[in-house]
Amino acid sequence: MFIGIDHGTTAMRFASEEGHFKISREAAREFSVHDLERLCPLDEIEGIAVCYSMGDGISAVTDIRKVKHRGVVSREGAGKHIGGGTRVYDEVAASGIPAVVVPGIHRGSPTDPRFKAYSHQTSPEKLGIAYEVCHDLGGDVVVSDISSNTVTLLVSGGEIVGAFDACVFAPGTQHGALDVDAIRRIDAGIETANEAFLHAGVTHTLPPEEQDRTIAMFAAMECASMLLLNPRAQVALAGSKAPVVADEVRALLCREVAVYDEWCAARGLARIAHDVFTGSAPVLGLPLEL
Repeated sequence: MFIGIDHGTTAMRFASEEGHFKISREAAREFSVHDLERLCPLDEIEGIAVCYSMGDGISAVTDIRKVKHRGVVSREGAGKHIGGGTRVYDEVAASGIPAVVVPGIHRGSPTDPRFKAYSHQTSPEKLGIAYEVCHDLGGDVVVSDISSNTVTLLVSGGEIVGAFDACVFAPGTQHGALDVDAIRRIDAGIETANEAFLHAGVTHTLPPEEQDRTIAMFAAMECASMLLLNPRAQVALAGSKAPVVADEVRALLCREVAVYDEWCAARGLARIAHDVFTGSAPVLGLPLEL
């Protein structure tokens, strides 16, 4: 049995080939490796693929025993710091169960160098989504994960080309890029940059009747931008807002889009674990360090 663990914005999601469950990031602070027995007995787990935060300290899919500082440059940065993801990672690392850590995409990643105008492109769980989508739709896909924040990736020929991170382009419900007003509040000492990021989503900036159609427009714009680099790519949406905005995105792009549920990342990570531990390589063009 192979297991994928998605370190999401609001919850930790766990999936195998046969089942799944989730716990809030707050509740994950009490996580024990024995919680994985909800999927199967521990002695039947052949491998785990786990994510942690931005994953910007590594650029390869790496054996957890070789990873320092949980694979991040720093815990400081954009996002909430709760402790649940740390607990899950440390429990997996201490368990002795074979496990790999999936990296984020950043300046150290083997991607199109033009995307490296920005230091960080996507956190690791989005690679789980992309891997699952590629399994279904082939190696040329644009994937937009739309929920608390919006992150869009491009895969061409089965390899990750680049991505737009949550603090760069399209807003989500809670998080988004920092505009002029946000910069002024930060400079005035009213809030930190991270606080501004956490309040830049449409829930905080727009009336309810405009929120979903705005998310749809910006997500479609990100997808259209990626399609400039690969016009033949299939388009897929994931995340809690995907089914809500899918029709609007289809209309704006004038093409069909596939829609995936909240378990896509964890399932894709389980698939990565399976392929890594049964000998397939690389993962979306990323090297393996086992």
